[in-house]
Amino acid sequence: MNQPSRAEFVALAAMLMSLVALSIDTMLPALPDIAGEFQLDDPNDQQYVITVLFLGLGVGQLVYGPLSDAIGRKWPIYIGLGLFSVGGLLCLFTKQFHWLLVGRLLQGLGASSARIVTLAVVRDRFEGAAMAQIMSFIMAIFILVPAMAPLLGQSLLLLGDWHLIFIAILVYGWVAVVWFGVRLPETHPPAKRHPLRINILLRNISFILRQPVSVGAILVMGMVFGGFVGYLSTAQPIFVEVYHTGTRFPLYFALLAMAIGLASVVNARVVPRLGAVKVCLAALTGQCLWSALMLLLFVLVYHHQPPLWLFMLYCFPLFFFVGLQFGNLNALALQPLGSIAGLGASVAGALSTTLAVPTGSLVGEAYNGTPVPLTLGFLIFGVLGLVIFFTLCRHADPRPHRAH
Repeated sequence: MNQPSRAEFVALAAMLMSLVALSIDTMLPALPDIAGEFQLDDPNDQQYVITVLFLGLGVGQLVYGPLSDAIGRKWPIYIGLGLFSVGGLLCLFTKQFHWLLVGRLLQGLGASSARIVTLAVVRDRFEGAAMAQIMSFIMAIFILVPAMAPLLGQSLLLLGDWHLIFIAILVYGWVAVVWFGVRLPETHPPAKRHPLRINILLRNISFILRQPVSVGAILVMGMVFGGFVGYLSTAQPIFVEVYHTGTRFPLYFALLAMAIGLASVVNARVVPRLGAVKVCLAALTGQCLWSALMLLLFVLVYHHQPPLWLFMLYCFPLFFFVGLQFGNLNALALQPLGSIAGLGASVAGALSTTLAVPTGSLVGEAYNGTPVPLTLGFLIFGVLGLVIFFTLCRHADPRPHRAH
C-alpha cells in the first residue's frame, strides 16, 4: 500500500480525530428536544447526553493505547468504530433516556479509539518540531468540524428530529474508517510492538509518569481542557438566555471555534522556529493576562453583565491562545515516549480528561446567568497551567527517551 501524501494524511487524521467533537457539538441544538421527548423532570439532566460521552472517552483512552501498541494501529480503530456504531444504533431506537445514555457511553468508548490511535500514528511518522507542525495542521482542519457542528445539528433539526443527527454521525464515522482502512498502511510494525502483559504495562506507565515533561503537559492539558468543558457546558445558556441570540447561536459558536483554527495555522508556522515550549508559555501567559483584564472590565465596569460584543471580544483572543496550546501540549506529552506512544496517548488523554471533566463542571455549576464564572475559570485554570508548565515543561528535551 502506498503511503498517502502529507496533505491526505493530515486530512484523514483530522477527520478521525473530529469524530469525538462531531458527536458532542452536533447535539447541542438538540438537547432541549431530547429533554422534551423523554419528558425529563429536570431539564438540566439533558447535559448528561454530553458528559456521559466524555466519561466513555476517558475510559476508552486507557484501553486503545496499550491495545494499539500490542496489535498495531489499525484493528483498534475498527473495534472502536464497531462500539461507536452499536452505541449510535441504541440511541436511535431506544425509548428510554437511561438507554440513550448507555448508547452515548458506548459512543464515547468507541470514538476514543479514533482520537488516541490517530495521535499514536502521528507519533509513529513524525517527531519533534515536525510532529508539532503536523499536529497544528491537523488541528486547523479538525476545528472546522466543531465550528460547523452546531449549525449542522440545527440544519438537520429543520429536516427532521434529533434522530437524524445520530444517523449523520454514524455515516461520518463509517466514511472515516473506510478511508483509513483503504489508504493508510500499518505504521506500527510487529518488531516495535509491546505485548499486553500487566507487568510490562505497569512498567511502561511508570516510565511515562516519571517523565516530567509528559506529566507536566498532561496536567496543563487538563487545565486547558477543563476551561473548554466549562465553555461547552455554558455556551448555550450564555448565548441563548443571556444574549438572546436564538437560532444565531451556532454562528457565534462557529466564529469562536475559528479562532482555534486560526491559532493552529499560525502555530504551524511559528513552532518550527520557536519550539513548542516557548509557544505554550506565551499562550498560557496571554490567556492569564487577557482573562484578568476582561474579568476586571466585566465586574467593575459592566457589573457582571458585559454586552455581547465585549464577550465576543474576550472569547476570540482567548480561544486563539487555547488553540496555540492544544497541538503543542499533545506533542510535548508524547515526545519522550518513543515506541510506547500509543500507551502515552492513552494515559495523556485519560488523565487530562479525568482532570478536565470535574474542573469544567465546576464552571457549569457556578453559572449564574452571567459570563463571569466562565472568565474566572479560564483565569484560574490558566494560572495553574502556567505554574505547572513553568515547573515541569520549560526545559523539554526535543529528543525522545527510551522505554524499557
